[in-house]
Amino acid sequence: MGAVGRRRKHWGWGFEDEQPSHREVASAAQGLAAHLGFGSPEPEMAVPLEAVELPPPRIAPPAHLADLFAAGPYDRAVHAQGRSYADVVRGFRGAFPNPPDAIARPRDESDVARVLEWCASERVACVPVGGGTSVVGGIDAIPGPGHEGAVALDLKALDRVLEVDTVSRAARIQAGVLGPRLEAQLLAHGLTLRFFPQSFELSTLGGWIATRAGGHFATGPTHIDDVVEAVRALTPDGGAWASRRLPGSGAGPSPDRMLLGSEGTLGVITEAWVRVLPRPRHRRAAGVSFRRFADGLGAVRDIVQAALLPANCRLIDAREAAVTFAGDGSHALLTLAFESGDVPVDERMDRALRICEEYGGEWEEKDAASRGSMGAWRDAFLRAPYLRDTLVAMGVLSETFETAITWDKLEPFVERVGGAAQAALEETCGAGQVTCRLTHAYPDGAAAYFTVVGPARRGDEVAQWAVIKRAASDAIAAEGGTITHHHAVGRDHRPWYDQQRPAPFALALRAAKAAVDPEGILNPGVLFDPVYPSKP
Repeated sequence: MGAVGRRRKHWGWGFEDEQPSHREVASAAQGLAAHLGFGSPEPEMAVPLEAVELPPPRIAPPAHLADLFAAGPYDRAVHAQGRSYADVVRGFRGAFPNPPDAIARPRDESDVARVLEWCASERVACVPVGGGTSVVGGIDAIPGPGHEGAVALDLKALDRVLEVDTVSRAARIQAGVLGPRLEAQLLAHGLTLRFFPQSFELSTLGGWIATRAGGHFATGPTHIDDVVEAVRALTPDGGAWASRRLPGSGAGPSPDRMLLGSEGTLGVITEAWVRVLPRPRHRRAAGVSFRRFADGLGAVRDIVQAALLPANCRLIDAREAAVTFAGDGSHALLTLAFESGDVPVDERMDRALRICEEYGGEWEEKDAASRGSMGAWRDAFLRAPYLRDTLVAMGVLSETFETAITWDKLEPFVERVGGAAQAALEETCGAGQVTCRLTHAYPDGAAAYFTVVGPARRGDEVAQWAVIKRAASDAIAAEGGTITHHHAVGRDHRPWYDQQRPAPFALALRAAKAAVDPEGILNPGVLFDPVYPSKP
């Protein structure tokens, strides 16, 4: 069943028809509490939508745009925030502090332009929303100074593959298309974008571009940056920010690079040309265990520096392997896979396994139908966003943070950042654990992804997580890592992004914002604070 006609859960991950019954949640909670050693086997129930009290709308759309807008309780709640742990906790308890006053659902670019024109003329903040899966406070409908209110601009009706260039292997695709629908349309041409973030089912192409998302594949083209050929966006000043479609260009700073990672602050992305590939025909996968996480780090570094380009090369520490039932907690696990649409991958896999062997790695190879440690971890990876809803109900704090740094600093970096988060977790929650995995690997470094799980004090979860998040983020900044590798900045990462970003670049961003969005209506407060005009 596709997403058409299905309603998203107003507070958590996924669709309403996927929500297990309370009895099923209670049954799962008993097993999870026993496995984790904490959490209540008697889960709470989410506050139903009919019991949620939202503040009344501050503004109303004009009559000539009324057919584009909705303002019912469900629409406002489901667009009120993203799906971070704090968002889910608040939504579970019926708290939606920043709901949009209304939701615009444009059907095409001309509708987008009409909504932006009205917002700019009436000083109404406008927050572009793709799949609504932000985990960094990136889509909260918070007006800027002098704004009369805020609307969400839901782009999911712009969901078609418009053109396919099979000669150049590229496709022109509307920004609101969800991952599964995008791939289904490309499948008709025997092609794939080969971009599968964990949020793939519920997130959009435009959202991936606006947040510089990272896909599931761990080497080679990993960020959406790597597959973008050209981007088109509309700006509140009435202009179209559209780059020329080229394989590469040295003509000044890239207009696409300004939009990549702009998080809806400079323009509303409406479509993009992206590079596509034939669907893979050759695959080979293995799970490799290492006595020490450090041994796995060495193997991954040598594999990527040898330019073998595995599709998957994720190293999971022993604790995460145990939590996800992928191991017994005595070994780190490397999920290693190669694929190709053109040539067999045996030579590259054999070389990668020889490198693993040099670091003491032992492996088991798996075909597409087999299970084992790799399959267990993959299932846990895909279930994680859904599982978190159950953990919230049973009083378990479960959240992630991620970063990246160069190889020369990586091993002590993981120890110090993980240690800072663990200390804050124990001080705040009294117990729990912080685990780590490498999600993406490059010749010069890797992305470290941490998972935090601990007992929560019901009603105080958001404050508990804030303490842990602050400690982890301070440690990342002190050790020279990036505040985010692929989760974006939003509002949650602003304090540390402000430290990481060069001051002259901040001035340049604010100047660009003033030029294309003089009223500062687009996603105010995200990435930087624009200069707002005085209210007459």
